[in-house]
Amino acid sequence: MKNFSLTPLIFQKLLILGILAFGIQTFAQDSLQNPVQDSTPATFQVENGKTIILSTNAKNPKPIKIHQKTYSWIPHPTDKSQKIAILSIPYRTPASTTTLEDGSLVQVIAGNYTKEQIQASPNKVKPNPKNQERINQEREEANKIYSNYSQTRLWDSTFAYPMQSVITSPFGSARVFNNELKSYHSGTDFRAKIGTEIYASNRGKVVIAKNRFLAGGSVVLDHGEGIFSMYYHCSELKVQVGQIVEKGDLIALSGATGRVSGPHLHFGILVRGAQVDPLDFIAQANALFNNP
Repeated sequence: MKNFSLTPLIFQKLLILGILAFGIQTFAQDSLQNPVQDSTPATFQVENGKTIILSTNAKNPKPIKIHQKTYSWIPHPTDKSQKIAILSIPYRTPASTTTLEDGSLVQVIAGNYTKEQIQASPNKVKPNPKNQERINQEREEANKIYSNYSQTRLWDSTFAYPMQSVITSPFGSARVFNNELKSYHSGTDFRAKIGTEIYASNRGKVVIAKNRFLAGGSVVLDHGEGIFSMYYHCSELKVQVGQIVEKGDLIALSGATGRVSGPHLHFGILVRGAQVDPLDFIAQANALFNNP
């Protein structure tokens, strides 16, 4: 059996028993060699918190189930003869192996994530009961939105970064606020002084545009098919709920609102209810357009 490590910003087309897999991991360094085609089932590896996109020519492929999470097949964005399944692996998914319909395997492996020490306002780290109730309400509101996504595909091209800047905090780091472990980093932080322009990563519908306790000034776009992009800690919002924006439209200005230690943009991607590494997702989704 052959194991295939997925690599950063390098698209690898794998053709095994009619199934293609496109995979990129953010920080690996080694390139893949094309697998030798034989009767041995392929094994595809993906880290927790990341994404792997499978493609098939089968007319009616069965949904894929990994740890009680079911992934459906949707049309390929550029090849009408194929369907794709975007496997968004939740951060807390344990190591596991899942057998696909054709005998191929998907292995979830542990990501090599680090810890970050962050100093923030005590009332943001340990909110009082009133603020905790607000946090709970905002979480419930967002979860309802995420579970009622647009069934229509709104993303119609490659995804773009929301700004060109230095990345100050990668996805997946354990967040230690004021010396107390609180969470993991569910997005990627870009260095951005207050007032820096933020642009839509792709075409989508504005479903959140408001100030929230933890995320501060927030814009969330529904790109359809369960894909959302998030833009947090903004100082000014340029869009309203219900508005359709195009890729590259100005949607907000960066700031230092919410639970932060300084001004920056938190950029996130959620796919079918799972927060995943946004840069990894973008690289893989874009490979569908660059290498149909």
